[in-house]
Amino acid sequence: MSIKKETRKILIVDQDADSAQRLSHQLEFIDYEPKTLSSPELLDSLGDLSEYNTILVANFHGIVPWAESLRAKHENCPPLVLLLGTQPADISQEEIDQNFVGCLKANIRYATLSDLLHKSKVRGTANTVPNKEGTQNPELFRSLVGNSRSVQRVRKMIDQVAPTEATVLILGESGTGKEVVARNIHYYSNRRNKPFVPINCGAIPGELLESELFGHEKGSFTGAVGARQGRFELAEGGTIFLDEIGDMPLNMQVKLLRVIQERSFERVGSNKSIKSDVRIVAATHRDLEVLIEDGRFREDLYYRLNVFPIEMPPLSSRAEDLPLLVNELITRLEHEKKSSVRLTPAAMMALCNYDWPGNVRELANLMERLTILHPYGVVDAADLPSKMAPHGRVLSDSRETSDAAGTLPLVSGMPAVSLNNKPRLPREGIDLKQHLTDIEISLIEQALDECSGVVAHAANRLKIRRTTLVEKMRKYSIQRPEEVS
Repeated sequence: MSIKKETRKILIVDQDADSAQRLSHQLEFIDYEPKTLSSPELLDSLGDLSEYNTILVANFHGIVPWAESLRAKHENCPPLVLLLGTQPADISQEEIDQNFVGCLKANIRYATLSDLLHKSKVRGTANTVPNKEGTQNPELFRSLVGNSRSVQRVRKMIDQVAPTEATVLILGESGTGKEVVARNIHYYSNRRNKPFVPINCGAIPGELLESELFGHEKGSFTGAVGARQGRFELAEGGTIFLDEIGDMPLNMQVKLLRVIQERSFERVGSNKSIKSDVRIVAATHRDLEVLIEDGRFREDLYYRLNVFPIEMPPLSSRAEDLPLLVNELITRLEHEKKSSVRLTPAAMMALCNYDWPGNVRELANLMERLTILHPYGVVDAADLPSKMAPHGRVLSDSRETSDAAGTLPLVSGMPAVSLNNKPRLPREGIDLKQHLTDIEISLIEQALDECSGVVAHAANRLKIRRTTLVEKMRKYSIQRPEEVS
């Protein structure tokens, strides 16, 4: 089963041609592809609706039963957004909440429209991932929301490896969503109807880990008052997820290697061999090659596990995904906690500039905290924790001198910055995304030049993690000075 690819197509169902045309122009301005229909009956002529991101439909008498019928008729029906116009709807708020992602009133503002489209995108993604009981499984795509190149690469790798029986090793910092990837691999595999059994190898004392993995017989050790199945037996036919495999003691690494090689194991206190048909997915935030050099991880086990590696990008390297992730988390909190919150553009910009050492887990904790502190409120940059609040950035040092216009050059070819550290917008305007990208590339290259290509030292100069810098260098195809011929 393939992961649904993102679409930018949107349907507008509105008999008011002028209103539909205005909304269409707004959507085109933010890079969507709108298609207008003058009547809801015309939807039947389109056939499959799964290629559309959202359906924006103007209110009409009987819209609630129509919406229910539409979703029943189309298995992959896109999320619905209600267009209320200037007249009040003849339906209750409860009916709106049950049948629509949200509603748009007259004089649509960009922020409101963008927010609803983000919600629709997240809701549409969740609708394409039913669990085996036929209901939605919102856990699967947590942390995989986003349009960045790195997240798209992870999705593609999941799509490629899931149907196979290959052992997968997921690498990445804590909080990046390694277990989410493991669950997706299991869900899209041929083992999806069998158990998915996770175990954190670093959270269980070494002397108990063998019993947890392979089980034990009654009386095999003090406290073993009865026989017990281990995680491998519980996962029979399915997938076992060995989280934090880098923290597994060496003596257990030897036993795990034997299980992988022979596809069998014995319970603690037994000499009876038990056959094992289990797919292994492992994960770690540690550098296993360094652990091998230090004698703390077996090289033969590493190569057994590292059949198909997937590297999870840190959140700091995909700031463009933050708005989507925030909307996904807010949507989930609205369903789970019955609370919500909205972020101003300034607050969102502050989050995009933060380094996120705790990655998606830290973001999820922040959003839950904000819904408690500001239930159904609007959060500005000043309401964020002090470490995330924006600070005035000094874009030059005392060695630089101002020019006649009272500005300081930032980098060659870039617009100037005034002495009070506020950017000055050129008269002809600016491509903001490209401008920020050029600044980031220039500063990374300068740091690498000053540090003779030593990535760790350059990362310290830029006040970011080494892994974050490596990901950014890969993203922008930046080579270290000694690598350039």
